[in-house]
Amino acid sequence: MNSVKYVGMDVHKGITVIVVLNAAGHVESRTQVKTKAENFRDFFRGLSGRVEVVFEEGAHSAWLYQLLKPLVAEVTVCDPRHNKLIGDVNKSDDDDAETLARLLRMRELKAVYKGDCEQQKLKELCRAYKNLVEDTTRAQNRLKAIYRGRGLDSSGTEIYRPERRADYLARLSDEAARFRAESLLDQIESLRELRKQAKSRFLEQARKHPDYPILASVPGFGAVRVGELLAIAITPDRFRTKRQFWPYIGLAVVTKSSSDYKEVEGRIIKSHKVSTRGLNWNHNPRLKQVFKGAAQSALHRGEIRAYYQRLVERGTRPALARVSVARKLAAITLTLWKRKEKYDPKKITAQN
Repeated sequence: MNSVKYVGMDVHKGITVIVVLNAAGHVESRTQVKTKAENFRDFFRGLSGRVEVVFEEGAHSAWLYQLLKPLVAEVTVCDPRHNKLIGDVNKSDDDDAETLARLLRMRELKAVYKGDCEQQKLKELCRAYKNLVEDTTRAQNRLKAIYRGRGLDSSGTEIYRPERRADYLARLSDEAARFRAESLLDQIESLRELRKQAKSRFLEQARKHPDYPILASVPGFGAVRVGELLAIAITPDRFRTKRQFWPYIGLAVVTKSSSDYKEVEGRIIKSHKVSTRGLNWNHNPRLKQVFKGAAQSALHRGEIRAYYQRLVERGTRPALARVSVARKLAAITLTLWKRKEKYDPKKITAQN
């Protein structure tokens, strides 16, 4: 199509650089606009023909995706880690925007999936809850470090209990350290209340999802893990099979090989010398923790425990056996999610 325009955007908090290529790959325009909704609307309403836009995943990507989707034919949010060509040329905002447009024209970009408004709402609530969990853990670690650094026992969770507050503060003879500990205890108390509210909002939104009962039936998946899976993976249709799902959650086995072919009796055959190098590093870390935690919890279920024990009896190390359990749970989850079926333990016990 001669009327197609490929638009690359290098987005920053103040100014965004926009480069427009025509169907032949020639630069039609270079523009700098303020990173404001009205400026973007004015710019794209002035473009004719079929317009395809690309920008990298980042702080602005979710907002920009929803803003530009009604204004253009196609919006691509790409993974910056896969844009290797950007690092091999001169580096500037103009160069980055033009390179993105050229990669879009060549279809050499790895897109980042973006859902609709309801899915973005669940994602934001999930982030709010997880951030508060992390902030609470950080404050608790800092509090314990004060006591540990002075040779005082702070093991367990007694130190966080309101009724033990005065007792633990009295153990600190240094007034400045006592003030710091008191401030951290105030932070922890506030964060716990905020975390409780965020968790309630997050799970309320997650339970509205029509697929929630299906995922909640999988062993090891409680309400929070189901909510995180829905917020991050969004839909099972993104993954054709488990072999596309495993790399996304960091459970794909990485293999390396060289000298793959050899000659035997005048014929060239494959040598089959392949070595494993652990699990793939390029994945969603949060989702990997979800499935690893689910695997640990699912070991209390009879059929999952039996599968784990069979692996160990065959010589698999316990740590690797737990990874296999996580991979199996991921495959089960994807299958049930696609088929809209609830978990049936009888189908697991019948398998190896």
